Amino acid sequence: MLKQVQHDEVREIGAVNRNELVAHARISISRGSKSFRAASRLFDPQTRERAWLLYAWCRACDDIADGQDHGGAMSTTDDPQARLAEIETLTDHALRGIGQLPPAFQGLKVVADECRIPRRYMDDLIAGFARDAGGWRPQSEADLMDYCYHVAGSVGCMMAIVMGVDPDDTATLDRACDLGLAFQLANIARDIAEDAAAGRCYLPADWLAEAGIAFDAIMAPENRAALAGLARRLANLAAAYEKSARHGTPALPHRSAWAVLSAAAIYGAIARKVAANPARALEARVFTSRVEKAGFALNAWRQARRRKWIYRAGAREANLWTRPA
Repeated sequence: MLKQVQHDEVREIGAVNRNELVAHARISISRGSKSFRAASRLFDPQTRERAWLLYAWCRACDDIADGQDHGGAMSTTDDPQARLAEIETLTDHALRGIGQLPPAFQGLKVVADECRIPRRYMDDLIAGFARDAGGWRPQSEADLMDYCYHVAGSVGCMMAIVMGVDPDDTATLDRACDLGLAFQLANIARDIAEDAAAGRCYLPADWLAEAGIAFDAIMAPENRAALAGLARRLANLAAAYEKSARHGTPALPHRSAWAVLSAAAIYGAIARKVAANPARALEARVFTSRVEKAGFALNAWRQARRRKWIYRAGAREANLWTRPA
């Protein structure tokens, strides 16, 4: 018998209609991500609902993996491997349409069917959770980028397909992946201190060695200046992938491009704030205000109107990491 996810009511597949699943997903995004919720409002109604359904599944998986509810305090009591197995089983049963499932997983079935999302991206995301469950740590920048693909770039690809991108349009999906990479790198740069408090570190081991920082003393006062330098390095890396991602927006409908450019600006602002003052980012969580979000959305609307000229399609920068084929 599958373990019941505490924050979701378990019901038979098909017992909840689509409107109920969308309502559940809307509540999830309202609780889980103010930034994503703000950007999702810019989608057309159908794309918005599908984006919420996909988000709700991602959020549910993330919460199960961390033993938390919508980003709350992490659990240290449950078995990480058991939580991973729960994600795998619930997702597999959802895609095959069997068993008793929480609404977030029923919603995954709906959006996957409606948009023809290849299962490989869902499996890739779960593989990212598996790394965290196993206490994985990146050894190099390439190792870090591969992890970022699994936990965020894969989501970028799925979101692009939700927006109408053909699953075989690899060029546009590469740009969508870049946006996911940018988001994850910005989050890692922002959350270095928070992750360290939870016993996690996503800074590559070779970066730490170059900076003379021992893993077991990351937050030591004597390492703060060097650590701030690594935070800035991460933030600058995020900016490079954000810049690349923008060149995928000409392939999107106007409202989807508007939403993507708004999200890019919102998360990009987090990376830019970290880059501007990385020492402060180690002391207090960086965020964007409602006023800033509104400004980003307005500017993104202007950019979306001119996207075919200012973000012309072309080859990605050769030095950027490339997602698995």
